[in-house]
Parts: sequence; C-alpha cells; structure tokens
Amino acid sequence: MEKMGVPAIPMCTKAYTELSRLTAAREGMPHLREVFTPHPVGGKSSAELAAYLVNPDPVSGVQIMKEIVDDLTKPLTPDEMKSGMQSIAAGAATFGPDTADNLQELFMNNGMTDYMPIIIPTEEKVEAMLKATSHKPEEVLRTPLQGVGYTSARWGYDVRQVAVNAVMAGCRPEFFPVVLAMASIGPLGLFGSTTSSSSAIVINGPIRDKLNMNYGLGALGPFAQSNATIGRSWTLMGKNLTNGGIPGDTYQGGQGNQLDYNNCVIAEDEKNSPWPPLHTQFGFKPEENVVSIFGGPDLRQGHGAKGAGAEPAMFDQQISYMCQSLVGGSGALAILDPLVARRLVDQGYDTKQKLIDWVWKNTNRTVKDFKESFLAPFHLYPLALQGREPYASWYKMPDDAMIPFFPRAADINIVVCGGQANAFFQIANMVHGRSASIDKWT
Repeated sequence: MEKMGVPAIPMCTKAYTELSRLTAAREGMPHLREVFTPHPVGGKSSAELAAYLVNPDPVSGVQIMKEIVDDLTKPLTPDEMKSGMQSIAAGAATFGPDTADNLQELFMNNGMTDYMPIIIPTEEKVEAMLKATSHKPEEVLRTPLQGVGYTSARWGYDVRQVAVNAVMAGCRPEFFPVVLAMASIGPLGLFGSTTSSSSAIVINGPIRDKLNMNYGLGALGPFAQSNATIGRSWTLMGKNLTNGGIPGDTYQGGQGNQLDYNNCVIAEDEKNSPWPPLHTQFGFKPEENVVSIFGGPDLRQGHGAKGAGAEPAMFDQQISYMCQSLVGGSGALAILDPLVARRLVDQGYDTKQKLIDWVWKNTNRTVKDFKESFLAPFHLYPLALQGREPYASWYKMPDDAMIPFFPRAADINIVVCGGQANAFFQIANMVHGRSASIDKWT
C-alpha cells in the first residue's frame, strides 16, 4: 500500500456498479477495490445512512464497515498493483453496407444517431460543408485530455469531423460556422447526471437573419431548418465526437429529457427587444455574431396576468416566483416575449440589469431550505468546507435567515423572442456555460 500513497477506498451506490468499475478500468485500475451501498443515498435520514454501514454491501455481501477496514489495511494482490491502459485491437477493416437503407441501420445500431433518420455524410456533402469555412479540415478544435470531468476530455476532434456531424444533422453549409463555434466551446452535449439536464443554445447577431432563423411566432418550435438542425448537431456531436449519450455510463438521466433531440435553440429578437442583446452582457459587441451555451434540467412557462388582463406589475413577481421553483438555484435563463419585455420597461425596468437585480434580491429562501435543497448536501456543502463563498457564509448563518436563491445576480440571464401573440414567458432551469464568436469560424 505504501507505493500507492495514502490508502483510500471509493464508495458509491449499487445503482452505479457498472459505471464505477468501467471508470476504474478506464483510469488504468481494473482491479480497484470498491465499496457499494444501497441506493439511493439522497433523501435518506442520518439514521438510515448509518444503518447502511452496518449492513452488507449489496454487491459483495460483506458487511460494509468490515469491508472498508479490510480494503484499507490488507496488502494489495499482484493484480491490484497493476496499472495502465490496455490496447484492444479494432479488427480488420470492413466495407460498409451496399444500400442507403442499410447504411442508416449501421449508423443507428452503432449509437451514432438520435434514432431518427440522418443525412448520409457522403464525401461530396462533407466537402460542400467544409467550403463554408476558411479553416482547414484537419484543424483541431479540441485536443484529448483538455478539460476536466467526464471521460469526454480524452476525445479530440477536428473541423472535418464536425462537418460530418453537421451533414448528418441536416445542416446547410451556411449554418456550419455556427456549428463550429459551438464545437469550439466544449464539452459537447449529452452528458447527464440524474437530473436529466439538457442544453439551450442562444444565437445573437446579424447572422440570425442571414440564416432565416425563427425568433418570432413559435420561436422555440420546429419552424425553421436553421433552428432545428443547428440544435440537432449539438446532440449528434455529443454522441460521435465524445462518448456522450451512453445510458448507464456517460448519461445517467433518470427520466431523460425531450429537449435533447435538438435542444432549446433561441435566436434572440434583437429588433423588438427594448434592451441590449444577451451577448453584449458577455463582452461582445452588438454587431458580432455569437453563440452561447446554457445547461440545466428543464423549461417551464409562465404568465403574469390576472384573469384575462395582463398587469405589468405581476411580471417581475411571477418571474421571481418561478425562479424559486427551480432545481438547485444554480442559474436561470428567462425567455421573454417582446410583449413581456416592453411591459416590464413600462413598469420601470428600463435596463435589463435593473430587472435582474430585482429578481435576484427578491428571489430568496431560508438557510434551512437551502441546506435541505437537492444539490446542497452533495455539491454545495463541500464547497463551503473549502471556504468558497457565498456557501461558506451561508452555512454559518441561522436557519431562519433569508438568503438569495442564486449565489450571484449574474446567474440570472434574460433573452427576448416570441411572436407577440400573448404575454407569456418561459424560465429555463439553466446556467450559462460559455459563449463563442461565430465570425471566427466563417
């Protein structure tokens, strides 16, 4: 054990037995000692969790505390001392199917699609896609081992590989710079915890009109090829350019998320918005073309009206109320119809920041509710122990003290789109990840 440093034993619940062992093997430790507890751990009382430790490991059958002590103290076997990755031969090259239908089956059966028909990425179509950018096909957008977290960090890809997936998604060549900008952000989509998270893709700048993107009536629906296929490309890249979207492995979404088919693509209605567009908040100029990626579990609809009449004074309160129903409080993306945005201006929110600040200050909860929230015990309490603010201060406050629902006002973002048919808005339970220039990839 001395050669391995400080003895440590990983523990996880029985539900992740296969994933845990697969991850250990990928890390070069195929014989890693592991301890498994019953599932679930979340939502259990301290007494119930304590009982887990005196009962048998549901995988090995050994009493858990005894297993922990034994695993930490017994000398390693020769097999356990081995480390390093093993290469597996891919086998001899084979020729592909002889018909387009059979090729569709090949792509689908190998997990390379979203289980809907794709455009077959012939060499001709891929070359046409590549002509839409000045970047060379072999240019690397992401190198292996870049980033942290999921094993997708070990996957790299280049411009040509992105073009293949753009073709498969049904993108036209003129959409390709947007797809390249998305691919440059990384990590790609389809990596989900049990929250079944998905993505929102916000596009700003003159390119929205150049690509005939829909930001009016039915802005979030299937009513424009650009919106639909750009979003779909994010999903396909997640499956084919990383190892995302593998249920039980890289994807753990309990119920899944229908948004993952082509995600929530939002082209902002900059013409009818009373405020500067979203991308200017992130340091870009209004005339720049920019894509921004958000991630989180869901999307829900709200309305600020009383009865049949919409009262402006209700919109800020309704947005605040809906924000407090979000999971975890990590971030919110408010998608406002232009009718809602203009009425908020009439109410006094002549700048977007005024609205964001008001919502942040008026969306709050008790410290007790925060400590008992979904993410706090597993993700936020460890940050508090590390001294990370505001969590460190929040955990020192009395249980009845009121604190903001979101750590920062900057965790709330607002975008405007919609057909002005009614004063509706939607709140995405999503936090901003990164934004990238589209112009860079033309």
